[in-house]
Amino acid sequence: MTGRVLVAGVGNVLLGDDGFGVEAVRRLGAAGVPDGVEVADVGVRGVHLAYQLLEGYRTLVLVDAVSRGGPPGTVYLIEAETGPVETSDAPALDGHRMGPDAVLALLATLSAGTGGVPPERVLVVGCEPATLEEGIGLSEPVAAAVAGAVRLILEVLADETGPAKETAGVQRSGRRA
Repeated sequence: MTGRVLVAGVGNVLLGDDGFGVEAVRRLGAAGVPDGVEVADVGVRGVHLAYQLLEGYRTLVLVDAVSRGGPPGTVYLIEAETGPVETSDAPALDGHRMGPDAVLALLATLSAGTGGVPPERVLVVGCEPATLEEGIGLSEPVAAAVAGAVRLILEVLADETGPAKETAGVQRSGRRA
């Protein structure tokens, strides 16, 4: 296990606000990140992400659209459960429709089969979507939330790679993403 951190933007840019994660990591990459942090636009390649995580990361930060019932554009910081993942209710593996739960379930299976070590900590920076209908481009409230999400990710990275900082105005949750 290394001290590396992976920030992975996931989502389908052809489904409106589902492209939130991809846009947020694009802007994050332009802003620059601390040493030891890798930023990846994973898009809909969940299987690829699971295999990449076998390379040994201490922390994974997933960036994605997450429906939790809040107003569109609400940004969430969610601490996902780590350790064994219950796979009995896991969706069938579809390389183009793998949400965070499916990626973590696949990672647990791959880790057990290969001896790889999953990340110790998994965080999700999510944004409440307004629409997931076919179409390119983010809705107004989600587009407006991207800058705040990038600031939040930078604060999380500062916590993971250096001195702790306080994050205000963000809903936090310990429930699985």
